[in-house]
Amino acid sequence: MAAQLARGSGLNAWLIATARAEDAEMAARIARHRTERSEAAWQVVEEPVRLAHALLACSRRDRFVVVDCLTLWLTNLLLDPDGEQRFPGERQALLDAVSHLPGPVVLVSNETGLGVVPMGAIARRFVDESGWLHQELARRCDRVTLMVAGLPFNLKGAVS
Repeated sequence: MAAQLARGSGLNAWLIATARAEDAEMAARIARHRTERSEAAWQVVEEPVRLAHALLACSRRDRFVVVDCLTLWLTNLLLDPDGEQRFPGERQALLDAVSHLPGPVVLVSNETGLGVVPMGAIARRFVDESGWLHQELARRCDRVTLMVAGLPFNLKGAVS
């Protein structure tokens, strides 16, 4: 849906990709995503950690920015060797930035709180942090859409 919105906007499409190709499976996923969209039609910025910085640098009135995805970004921060120190500042910077971006932005994320509570401490922390991040972003965003089986469920804001 995010790519469709970007293509239909009539604006220059920009993608901020947060994935890291640290193993063969993730490298294959990234390659598939690159094949699915025309690279010529998208400006791509790869930024796995400094998301607020990338958003502030990329967002313009004539650009439609898609961030794919917040849960990978969160994972990158939580697993970073300096994550404990970096995470609070990067999280707050993102929350501050989304309210001041001049152009349209879609933040793609995964819903992680609808399943069972994970067993490991880092997995539970991820689910908690993801939920709190989504709540804070939803307060700041004009529109929130939950996608289920490719169908949009509007949770906040006008449907266009």
